[in-house]
Amino acid sequence: MFRPVLPLAGLPGWNMLNRTMDTQRVAFDTAPQTMRDTDYFEARIATVQTAEELVADRRLLRVALGAFGLQDEIDGRYLIRKVLEGGAENPDALANQLSDDRYRQFSAAFGFGDTAGPRRNEAGFGAEITALFRERAFEVAVGEQDESLRLAMNAAREMADIGTDDATNDTRWFRILGTPPLRSVFETALGLPDGIVQMDLDRQLDIFKQAARDKLGIDSLDAFAEAETREKLVETYLQRDQIKAGASMSSHSIALTLLQAGRG
Repeated sequence: MFRPVLPLAGLPGWNMLNRTMDTQRVAFDTAPQTMRDTDYFEARIATVQTAEELVADRRLLRVALGAFGLQDEIDGRYLIRKVLEGGAENPDALANQLSDDRYRQFSAAFGFGDTAGPRRNEAGFGAEITALFRERAFEVAVGEQDESLRLAMNAAREMADIGTDDATNDTRWFRILGTPPLRSVFETALGLPDGIVQMDLDRQLDIFKQAARDKLGIDSLDAFAEAETREKLVETYLQRDQIKAGASMSSHSIALTLLQAGRG
């Protein structure tokens, strides 16, 4: 499997990754394992009649989940089946009740439980899912070497979509709060404490919105339709993430020094 070349971390790593992205993506997308996975999915998905059949085929399911960043949930096949069978149209559907918004996106994309029915036979459906899979699988490969760069890539991609979404501002904020990788980037970029997740959801929303005004200078998520705003988010995140990492290392060094002194 192709491993992305990431000799640097933080902002320098981000800038280098972007400069070499096209070349690295071609190498990743044409790697034998990637091609085997995507070819198999595109050849087989139209034959799948039910959600049960999809979750029973681990190779298909790996691509389907990976396309929505849910690859780590592959062993939770009962939950995945129920999410697919319930669809995403009904507000009471399981996909809409789970705190992670990626399940809603996943269920809506396949359509097994929705009025129009499964999308598996739509022209180009298989290629649509494999394109999403390749993009996110590359992010996963980056994350195996540098998780912060993976989260930065995810945020840049997701916020381009959220910035142009016609949903209300609050609805889009709830999508951010309900998508763990994206939420993590915002929490770090906005300097918010980990414990905020324990607060009432509406209170969390108010805090995130105010922090975005204070730290990023935005009142509406429409601003993220602009590449400049997305880049500001990513740069702020990576800078603060490096500071946190440095502080953590310093604390570790101090603790180690004290421990060694105590043994002297």
